[in-house]
Amino acid sequence: MKTPNSRPVVLCLSGHDPCGGAGLQADIEALLAQGCHAAPTVTALTVQDSVNVQDFRVLDRAWVLAQARAVIADLPVAAVKLGMLGSVEMVDTVLEIMQQLPGVPLVCDPVLRAGGGGALGQDDVGYAMRERLFALSSIATPNLPEARILAELPDGTADQCAEKLLPYIRHLLITGGHGDEREVHNRLYSRDGSQHTFVCQRLPGSYHGSGCTLASALAGRLALGQELVSAVQFALDYTWRTLRDAEQPGHGQYLPRRLPLDFC
Repeated sequence: MKTPNSRPVVLCLSGHDPCGGAGLQADIEALLAQGCHAAPTVTALTVQDSVNVQDFRVLDRAWVLAQARAVIADLPVAAVKLGMLGSVEMVDTVLEIMQQLPGVPLVCDPVLRAGGGGALGQDDVGYAMRERLFALSSIATPNLPEARILAELPDGTADQCAEKLLPYIRHLLITGGHGDEREVHNRLYSRDGSQHTFVCQRLPGSYHGSGCTLASALAGRLALGQELVSAVQFALDYTWRTLRDAEQPGHGQYLPRRLPLDFC
């Protein structure tokens, strides 16, 4: 039985990053920071570091289904966060899992590229997410390069990509920061025509795991019952702080500091 002190459970379907900057470790840390409990279900194993991804292997769908079913049978899932799926078959696996969670908020982070640019799945994975998963999702959180892939608009603006994608999904958050602008504009589009732009100061350097951090924090806020626009603002502010305080333990990108130093 759920006790008054129990934390909302977020089922995370994502890949494992051995350097700990992105993937399931990012999900776990970001959700802990929101006061949520992460239930990490591994979809793929990767060979990557803070520089780039070298290889990946998608798990057998039976293993992924078994992990998710064990969580669903035991824990009250309040939200679901999707990260790296890696194959069209895994998209279908998620569809099967979500049939057991009607009405549960689903945050779809369409992970198609690593921070260093390496592919984490073919473009047909993104198209399958758009065609099959977006309808079940509360919101998708692509960056602009991912939005261009999903919308099949190689040079499209955020507005153009949103126009192409909103027939598939109710809410779309297209994050900025991939150009050389002095301010980062993150744009939330909704199918009802409403738009919100969240502006933040651009930080120096490049970061590994920022997208995972944002999507997980957003899933956590929705699991806590926060209204969507407010949850987006909260998750963006939190993510910016993790990047402001990021560290560079390796030879590549900075890793977000998702937990305070005195966290216990």
